[in-house]
Amino acid sequence: MLQSINILCFALHNVLIVFNLVGWIWPRTRKLHLITIGATLCSWLGMGAWYGWGYCLCADWHFQIRRQLGLHNGESSYTELLFNQIPGVTVSRTFADVVTVGGLVLILVATAAVWVRQGSTTKHLSPDANESSGDPPSRTPE
Repeated sequence: MLQSINILCFALHNVLIVFNLVGWIWPRTRKLHLITIGATLCSWLGMGAWYGWGYCLCADWHFQIRRQLGLHNGESSYTELLFNQIPGVTVSRTFADVVTVGGLVLILVATAAVWVRQGSTTKHLSPDANESSGDPPSRTPE
């Protein structure tokens, strides 16, 4: 049973990571992306204030399961664990943290850029400001 939960944790956590990395690309998924990246930041920074910066609730649960299975190899971050799953690859916690924070910064910049661009495009395409406020459009005398 625990092995199945371990596999499920890998699958769900990796889907969340991939979505956090690319969910900003498609207009239909941008709102959900804001929710998932916001939840990730709440875990890393909010809960991290008590449990240690970068604390991830998903990784914590997964590590608990891996310890019960005897699979824990001393990794202290999920990114470190993922790299170490590649045969012949072992990375340090520092390297894993740099990759993780670098990815987060790129995601936040990309997310902000598409939202700003989307907002400016929406304003540009929206009707006259008077019309959108409910006031009748101004007319010039003929």
